[in-house]
Amino acid sequence: MENFKVLYRKYRPSNFDEIVGQENVVSILKNSIILNKISHAYIFTGPRGTGKTSTAKIFAKTINCDNPVDGLSCNNCKNCLNNSSSTDIIEIDAASNNGVDEIRELINNIKIAPSSSKYKVYIIDEVHMLSQSAFNALLLTLEEPPSHAIFILATTNIESVPITVLSRCQRFDFRKIPEEKIVKQLEIICKKENIKYDSEAIEEIAYLSDGGLRDALSILNQLSSNGDLISLESVLSNYGSISTLKIKQIADYYINSDYKSLKKIFDDLNNMIFDYKLFIKKLIDVLFERYIEFKERKNNNKYSQIKDTVFKLNDLINKVNININPFLLIFMILIENIEINAKSNEMTNVTFENSLDNQKVKVEEEKLNELIDDILEEETKANIKKNISNEKNLFEVNRKNEEDLEKKVKVCLNNCFVTANKQFLMNMKILWEDYKTNKCINNEYKNIILDSSLVMASENIVILSFEQDIMVHVFNQHSKEIEGDFNSLFNKNIKIIALSSDNWNDEKRKYLEKIKKGEKYNIIDEQILEKSDIIEDEISEKEEPENFDITSIFDDNKLEVK
Repeated sequence: MENFKVLYRKYRPSNFDEIVGQENVVSILKNSIILNKISHAYIFTGPRGTGKTSTAKIFAKTINCDNPVDGLSCNNCKNCLNNSSSTDIIEIDAASNNGVDEIRELINNIKIAPSSSKYKVYIIDEVHMLSQSAFNALLLTLEEPPSHAIFILATTNIESVPITVLSRCQRFDFRKIPEEKIVKQLEIICKKENIKYDSEAIEEIAYLSDGGLRDALSILNQLSSNGDLISLESVLSNYGSISTLKIKQIADYYINSDYKSLKKIFDDLNNMIFDYKLFIKKLIDVLFERYIEFKERKNNNKYSQIKDTVFKLNDLINKVNININPFLLIFMILIENIEINAKSNEMTNVTFENSLDNQKVKVEEEKLNELIDDILEEETKANIKKNISNEKNLFEVNRKNEEDLEKKVKVCLNNCFVTANKQFLMNMKILWEDYKTNKCINNEYKNIILDSSLVMASENIVILSFEQDIMVHVFNQHSKEIEGDFNSLFNKNIKIIALSSDNWNDEKRKYLEKIKKGEKYNIIDEQILEKSDIIEDEISEKEEPENFDITSIFDDNKLEVK
């Protein structure tokens, strides 16, 4: 029986023609193979899930092919057939192997000729994670490697790669994949996998993936697990999103200064769970369309108002934290501009009659209207303040829960670093994979944890990593239930903590740096969760450096040969 593979692995491209959305990169690489102009070093940079590592593997396979045709591998020769197990294609994860010792070992091995291929290809993923000393050790070899050696470096953070390294490589920039191309690819895969879907649902998945095909396939994988129709509602509810139609309604209410309708729609949203950053991003996209419309009409007041709101919303993404409901802040930004716009309209609508008698009548009417407006304005302001106060009270409990969760994650991660053990990790990985495929567990839980990886374990704590940030949020909504279900099934008493893969790599890098500096993580009493703050400096203390075997905690994957 064939082992189950998630969709992004099952449909990983195997030749250049299958790579989606990177036509310029593919064209140049194919031509370099046709013309036999192979460089000694390349660097692929771009957002995650856009095909950098896949392109590197395909390029390595093609340049070692005995009979390439028009820059494509033949898939029939010995090197093509043995590509997946070739010892001449070496993949290195710089996030885990970022020290100078690992690079020195690589330099010593690079002198050995390929066993069966034309080239020995080194693919270094997340190369920006290498330490400065590791980069320095790599420089000379990167500039003048043996004729049989080729380097392909991949990174999502090109700014962190030293200019001395960049100047020795051919640089290829991978762009976010256009939504329409992601939609087309998802539809092809759905037909092959017999997955039923609504067109609006696939378009929403493409939007959520933010230009990354791997993220889109991960979302599709999760939603298709139940075998039901993938509807727009299922995508929105599972990923904290909101329909474009509702976003357009919000934009229309805002532009038309319809406070009552805007307030009602935000009241409805407050009872649901949404990713506020995704909400703001969608709202900015729609407001930008309106901005262009008013700009073309030369409606200075409207497009200036929208521009100001867009800048405030964008600033909110970077500044908002868990101490206040972000949707309350979004609502306040919108109604602030409504009030300004309303006052502006009152000023521009003031007119005077030429007749003295009519002017007196008009003045009296205006005084009466101003008095009424003042009363209404005071009532409106009072209602707004009351509503805001109520909303703050409603979300005070959620704010406290989020603060407690953040502290729990911080303490448990620290304590897991202290007590982690490789044997625990191996044992828990087996149990976790059993749990993910167990027929007895709730399908909702199974869908949530489908793409999770168990990356560290101690006797009482395990750390999970998710590729997508949104899945960490979804897991946290059900963490107690999943934790209890897992412990009940395997008779354990384990705390399960979830991090995004980016956050996990950052925490692991900080840990390695502290260990190398001779700092030590100490157990934190979990009663500290009841305190208002955790002081970062209390988590570790300085010790004399000592020999520490990092493989006693993490997987020993110094060089991953494929």
